[in-house]
Amino acid sequence: MISNRGVSGPNGTLKCGAMMLTALLVLGTFPQSANAESRKSTTPTAVSPIKHVVIIIGENRTFDHVFGTYVPKVDPGTGKSQYIWNLQSEGIVNLDGTPGPNFANATQYSATVNNTYTINPPDKTAYTNLPPVLAGGYSSQNEWYAPFTSQAVGELIDPDLARDYNRFLTTGATGIKSGKTDTRVTSVNPNSPTNGPYQLTGSKMPYDAYTASPVHRLFQMWQETDCAKGNITDSHPSPCLNDLFPFVEVSMGTGSNGLKQPTPFTDRTTKEGSASMGFYNINEGDVPYFKYLADNYTINDNFHQSVMGGTGANHIMFGFADAIYYENSSFKAAKPPASEIEDLDPQPGTNNWPKEDGYGNGGAYNSSGVYVPPVGGGSYVQCADMSEGGVPAVANYLESMNVKTNCTSGHYYLVNNYNPGYFPSGDVAPIDDQANPLTYSFTIPPTSQDSIADRMNAAGLSITYFGEQWDLNAEDPGFLDPTDQYCNICNPFEYESNIMANPLTRLANNADETEFLADIDAGALPDVSIVKPSGNNDGHPASSKLDLFEGFCKRIIDGIQANPTLWASTAIFITEDEGGGYWDTGYIQPIDFFGDGTRIPLIVVSPYSTGGIISHEYSDHVSLDKFIEWNWSLKPISDRSRDNLPDPVQPANTDGSPTYAPTNGPALSDLRGEFSFSTPNTTIMPYRGGAR
Repeated sequence: MISNRGVSGPNGTLKCGAMMLTALLVLGTFPQSANAESRKSTTPTAVSPIKHVVIIIGENRTFDHVFGTYVPKVDPGTGKSQYIWNLQSEGIVNLDGTPGPNFANATQYSATVNNTYTINPPDKTAYTNLPPVLAGGYSSQNEWYAPFTSQAVGELIDPDLARDYNRFLTTGATGIKSGKTDTRVTSVNPNSPTNGPYQLTGSKMPYDAYTASPVHRLFQMWQETDCAKGNITDSHPSPCLNDLFPFVEVSMGTGSNGLKQPTPFTDRTTKEGSASMGFYNINEGDVPYFKYLADNYTINDNFHQSVMGGTGANHIMFGFADAIYYENSSFKAAKPPASEIEDLDPQPGTNNWPKEDGYGNGGAYNSSGVYVPPVGGGSYVQCADMSEGGVPAVANYLESMNVKTNCTSGHYYLVNNYNPGYFPSGDVAPIDDQANPLTYSFTIPPTSQDSIADRMNAAGLSITYFGEQWDLNAEDPGFLDPTDQYCNICNPFEYESNIMANPLTRLANNADETEFLADIDAGALPDVSIVKPSGNNDGHPASSKLDLFEGFCKRIIDGIQANPTLWASTAIFITEDEGGGYWDTGYIQPIDFFGDGTRIPLIVVSPYSTGGIISHEYSDHVSLDKFIEWNWSLKPISDRSRDNLPDPVQPANTDGSPTYAPTNGPALSDLRGEFSFSTPNTTIMPYRGGAR
């Protein structure tokens, strides 16, 4: 059954929900966004053959971590070899994953950072050997979430994978306590790894295995990437050296939460070690389905996470093309609690241990019904304030690059993970309310900022965020049900008053992923579908696996391709929210205080993106917004949002090789170059690799 949420058929005609939404907004029955465009008398028509955009967002993998040994096909248009920037093309590793002739270019360093936070510490020493490889993720099967104790239970709780991937719902447990040496890694000595990237998989570590998760917060990633204008050379166009990843993992990890540094403090205390340096070998059979997609469609080796940081901040940047800031009940910029404001200057007597930074502890009711007061949790930054610890290092670097911070005085921007201001029901999430058992202290109040959904709604177009287990979380906003793996911080619209406070837009712009699958079966999709897997299937290291994310994507692609009419008018973008703190070699463009960050995969699956093409257009999550706006002739979300940036100018080098740094930066592609609209290819090459 098709809901009346608001969908359009293959010919682009609007269905019930979107028509009702348009009519009610025109009549003024429900309030419009304060900054929304005037309601158009006619719905804009797509300027390309793409009538349906599907965006699938996984979790926490960089480009090199996944595609580091990928070898492109010959360009079908020119018959020439294609260039790709990855570990093997840079000579850092060989195709078999062993160190290559330029392995030294990946050398990682320890550093000394006392008193003042810096993103490019001058006092660096190359590691003789990296910190140890430590295990992370589930050590055994469990009853409530993957890896499940039985496949039958797994399929009941998690029914959204391609059928031949269901067997992976029970597999991959580490058998090793988190934070202990990961003896499954055999490419290096896991207690004392060679200084550089190492292959995760081998005789004891199958591709289908849970692995550790590196740190991925804003200030940590700025420091990991080690950026300075003086780093730019003719042979190294990026200002970032990417040479402090393990150091940040072992010296700071996910932050201090305002607590003193533990004693004793070793390179195992944060339980991360050198997890950031691990990679899969796609050339030796890892990541087989995504390799098939790369061989037959288009991938981009210059696509980036839009924020130096984690899940919440990057989904927000995608949804709003901007960071959001702390607002009071009158929707005015305000100051958050002091303990929730970042201060990255190291505590006295420590090397790089921050004064206030972290995900926060407490601030909610425990299993005994006792309220645990919040501790720490610094995630807001007034980045226009040069007295705030951590801000000057980033701001001074941007100034040297002639790039503005895009920070407004008095605005405290959310740069890491906090819960959204609304529950799926539309109720405002309580903050610091000891009388309410659903309270979350680490919650950003509702924001009045506009999102891409406001642009679509105002134009009479349909857009829906399909979150796997949205319906379950609507009944369980406190996450008391252990099977509830819905990602509330991933839904940008759940932060927004324009959407969530209005019953009509809340229902039109949000739904469960099961409804998306039903829409595919019915051959009717919204103009834009944003599809987010649950924590079981999103591929997040430690809590999920990359093969489960492959299986999630495969079911969607198979379903769309099974309907020739729908397939002919659909573009599917598969990407990640961020790199998860994994190391990457690629160029990083400074855009504003918040990023960009490391490269992440982008796979474009469409009849207009076939051939196994490697695109080099500089882009990030906001490029997806720009593509939507171009395709339906929409204005940018706001005067200051990143979708106002120009398309990048990237002239080829004199030898014909691609360039990666735009000459007109900051600049972002609108992704039109990923397609060849004049030469569609409706012939589908079947995937014959099977689930591995």
